Amino acid sequence: MPAQNTSNILMIRPVAFAMNAETAKDNHYQNQSAAITAQQAQADALKEFDAFVEKLRAAGVNVMVVEDTLEPATPDSIFPNNWVSFHETGMVVLYPMCAENRRLERRDDILELLKSNGFRINETLDYSSSESDGFFLEGTGSLVLDRENLIAYACISQRTNEILLKDWGEQLSYEIVSFHALQKFQGQLLPIYHTNVMMSVGEEIAILCADSIKNELERNAVVSKLEQTRKTIVYITEDQKSSFAGNMLQVINSSGERIMVMSTQAFNSLTPEQIHAIEKTNRIFHSSLTTIETLGGGSARCMMAEVFLPQN
Repeated sequence: MPAQNTSNILMIRPVAFAMNAETAKDNHYQNQSAAITAQQAQADALKEFDAFVEKLRAAGVNVMVVEDTLEPATPDSIFPNNWVSFHETGMVVLYPMCAENRRLERRDDILELLKSNGFRINETLDYSSSESDGFFLEGTGSLVLDRENLIAYACISQRTNEILLKDWGEQLSYEIVSFHALQKFQGQLLPIYHTNVMMSVGEEIAILCADSIKNELERNAVVSKLEQTRKTIVYITEDQKSSFAGNMLQVINSSGERIMVMSTQAFNSLTPEQIHAIEKTNRIFHSSLTTIETLGGGSARCMMAEVFLPQN
């Protein structure tokens, strides 16, 4: 059975982190009114990033940090899980990105670095050519993976194309559980841009904002599949989702201990009962990511690309 978690995490250290106007068009978690200079945004994000990495390493997680480059300009490079995923078969998948400036984040040198660190890449599945057709699938932002049971949960949006989703499932032998998830924004109900802001799947546990799945049949299908795979479901509210409580990631450390990683904002939004439910099978880890969340519209899970590649 494939492993659900890994202790090998790839993270990209920002050099020019900033609000990305291209992604803000449909990422309604970005606070476009935040008054902050570019220099201060980078300084604050870097401080949060470095503290996050230091805490993860202290917890026994193997974090491989790659420095971003000033050119080309990639303000969202801190979220590498959208352009690449790494699988235990030795497959690397490269994903088509909706925002043109995010397509520049794909870097062959990062794959070469992993190989030089003893990770084996057997094949690459490259969907990036779909960008020219206007079809997008943004990695483990679009796909929340139950790797043990070969199930991919995905909410359909501009960034998660159903045709690509079906092909991805066929190529990697995953069952696809797709649905529509909506959020309130300026008096409207609009598609949630990435699945990983409203749900997370770990070993024995799932975090789910079921209220964002308005269609009862689709909601029941997601809940049923999680229950069939024996996940304890921790239900979060839409307000908690907006505090990035859905954007958690379960990892393991060098001792095999399960750790549920989240931001401090997400942790502070949880009730004592929810915390207790998570702590039954995980140690909770949180770190302050306020600037990254406010300007980037992503949180802890988005910052971590899990590396499941076999090692030589």
